[in-house]
Amino acid sequence: TVAGAGGDSWRLASGRSSRLLSTPFTKLMNLLATSLVILAGAYLIGLGVRALLRPESTKRFLESFARSATAHFTELGARIAVGAGIVLSSHRMQFASGFVAFGWLLIGTSVVLLAVPWRVHHRFAVWSVPMATKRLPLLALGSLLGGVFLLYALLLPRGAV
Repeated sequence: TVAGAGGDSWRLASGRSSRLLSTPFTKLMNLLATSLVILAGAYLIGLGVRALLRPESTKRFLESFARSATAHFTELGARIAVGAGIVLSSHRMQFASGFVAFGWLLIGTSVVLLAVPWRVHHRFAVWSVPMATKRLPLLALGSLLGGVFLLYALLLPRGAV
């Protein structure tokens, strides 16, 4: 549980209230978590725009996932960081329970992939990415909608909907 600035009470996804002291550490964690969610939303929007405007470049980018051990671990690190950012920010997001579940899903699947040799992940990417890029406009639309929804859920005050 992370408290807001000034020790505000936050209603958690579970419906319980929590009150923690506002410390520089909790403020930093809130800032970092929020920044990760904003970056993830911007990344999804950017990926969607790029997929629409430069489809061949986007295909090459997506095909580079899990191409090496470094790419594999970088991807998993980013997924875990974004998942943690979503979990830690969920208390102030619209649809908090759904975002808690999604954040933990990102973290959990990433931890499982950490136990899998990167070459297995690479083989899966070689098999799955061509299927996704065959429908690149649909992938672009999903990416755009996902990014906008993530930012909307974070930036619109909780309870405003």
